[in-house]
Amino acid sequence: MTQPALEEDPAGHLVLVVGPSGAGKDSIIDGARTRLVGTPGLVFVRRVVTRPSTRFEDNIESTELDFARDQAAGAFAFTWDAHGHFYGVPQQIAHDIRLGHTVIVNVSRSIIADARKQFSHVTVVAVTAPHEILQQRIAARGRISDGASTERAHRVFDERPDVIITNDGTLDDAVSKFVSVVTSRQAKPVANGRSEREGAVGAL
Repeated sequence: MTQPALEEDPAGHLVLVVGPSGAGKDSIIDGARTRLVGTPGLVFVRRVVTRPSTRFEDNIESTELDFARDQAAGAFAFTWDAHGHFYGVPQQIAHDIRLGHTVIVNVSRSIIADARKQFSHVTVVAVTAPHEILQQRIAARGRISDGASTERAHRVFDERPDVIITNDGTLDDAVSKFVSVVTSRQAKPVANGRSEREGAVGAL
């Protein structure tokens, strides 16, 4: 469920982080949050998920009943489901973007097209890693609801990202790359969804 927001975000910026399981999206976002603590105008969003929060995923836990109620009430800007769980991005992001903030959130690639229709300034950051590394990380996490590690590691992007970060080195390096994207206006796209650098995909 989505809410119209295009007319309310003349200055704000939405940074969507996507990628396969095991790529390290949450770890990179957490690292950036720590480095950028106290930086004005940055909002790191906690998703609402119908499963408990873990050290791998700092979400707001919800029951399926409460999630359905909140979704019907328009509490989410975006929702999706995966492996028997429901995910929601709080509608609060529309307000933050309207105020001119940069909003960072880990999402499913399935909502990218909708996000680009709703908000004028969207940067999609795809985090990835070699297949073998993805499988190792998924197996080490040992979370049953992740589904088959091979299936999740082979997922591809349906929507073209603006920036690609290959997380196959140290976490610190990946965090540095992500921080440079979040804090640089060079990665900020214009209303048609193409970046200000002539729509080129940047690999970091």
